[in-house]
Amino acid sequence: MDDAKARPPLLALTGATGFIGQQLQRQLLADGFRLRVLVRPDSPRLGNILPEAQVTRVRLDDATGLAEALQGVNAVVYCAGSVRGRDPADFAAANIDGVRYLAGVLSSLDEPPRVLLISSLAASRPELSAYAASKAEGERQLRAHPELAWTILRPPAVYGPGDKEMRSILASIRHGLAFVPGPPRQRLSLLYAQDLASAVSAWLASGEACRHQVFEIDDGHPDGYDWGQIGEAVGRGRVRQIHVPAAVLRLLARINWGLSGMLGYAPMLTPGKVRELTQKAWVCDNAAFARITGWKPAVSLREGARRMFDETSRG
Repeated sequence: MDDAKARPPLLALTGATGFIGQQLQRQLLADGFRLRVLVRPDSPRLGNILPEAQVTRVRLDDATGLAEALQGVNAVVYCAGSVRGRDPADFAAANIDGVRYLAGVLSSLDEPPRVLLISSLAASRPELSAYAASKAEGERQLRAHPELAWTILRPPAVYGPGDKEMRSILASIRHGLAFVPGPPRQRLSLLYAQDLASAVSAWLASGEACRHQVFEIDDGHPDGYDWGQIGEAVGRGRVRQIHVPAAVLRLLARINWGLSGMLGYAPMLTPGKVRELTQKAWVCDNAAFARITGWKPAVSLREGARRMFDETSRG
């Protein structure tokens, strides 16, 4: 038997040092894949890379270096992304430019590997915010290459051990207070990080069946959750819902946006984020992805929250 054919497939992963990227590392290595992590030469977070993974330091705008880094790779998972920022430029490097550079280099290869872009449900409404627009434009950059076997996943809010964005929201609910930013009957889909990682494995096993497809996936709870259901799943007793008026959120966002410019930090709460938070619904449907790949989410919100806080307390 040819040794090259006997070896496990080699995957390239960007964004490996982030919250979701670390989950992907664990899942893909546990599934028996070889993993090549692509990181910036000046990355300060090399400690977040598992020792079993190969580390290649390369800038995505270095076409020659990136082409070399992709040699022998069977598939690429693009997980790099920016979720905080004041202006469109703050999101562009990871959410748009990196995708464009990667797609361009892949297209130049004689036998380009399959590529999966982990986008966001926000990409379905690019008019809401600079973040949503950047995710939609990143998708467009990939779609512009029909010669590539690309697939796009659009998860909703993702949570789990190591998460910083959703943890504070769920921690408040766990202690009995749910601050509701949207309309009273708002519905939200959620996804545990390990289930997102298993969806990537399902994509890898699907061959060409997912080519040129866009999938919105969640934890399978029918029509998402309302805030009462989130409270029941996450809270440890009665959860009081406190509706935060949109006008208050907009005021706080404008203040935060202004301070971020003076103090030089990347804000999360911005006017665009408020428009995202106050939507009537952010809901996914797993039917298409499940039909093609057989993937099923395994972790409910109740179980996912328990795992997240148990892991935090152990840490």
